Amino acid sequence: QVQLVESGGGLVQAGGSLRLSCAASEKIFGINTMGWYRQAPGKQRELVAAMAGGGMTNYADSVKGRFTISRDNAKNTVYLQMNSLKPEDTAVYYCHSYYSGLHAWGQGTQVTVSS
Repeated sequence: QVQLVESGGGLVQAGGSLRLSCAASEKIFGINTMGWYRQAPGKQRELVAAMAGGGMTNYADSVKGRFTISRDNAKNTVYLQMNSLKPEDTAVYYCHSYYSGLHAWGQGTQVTVSS
């Protein structure tokens, strides 16, 4: 029922930055757990960054110090700021929300990092 729409993906050179955005169809980010996942060709989808309703965050070891998850509850939007990008970060990135047993996924946005 909740719809998530992602934007901000694209092609960037190694060492560059991108900011992904995920807008929700209703006001949920104040209580829902939000996350960013990614899936590279031939690999399983993996958690990149997450933020609980109370604000606690966690990150994959591979992105710590480079990526930052944040959200603006008033705008129903969650962000992923990606700095110092590496070719290994190339993947389709998905926004995700969870609350009371209900899951919602975005359609995915492609991030490609060239060497």
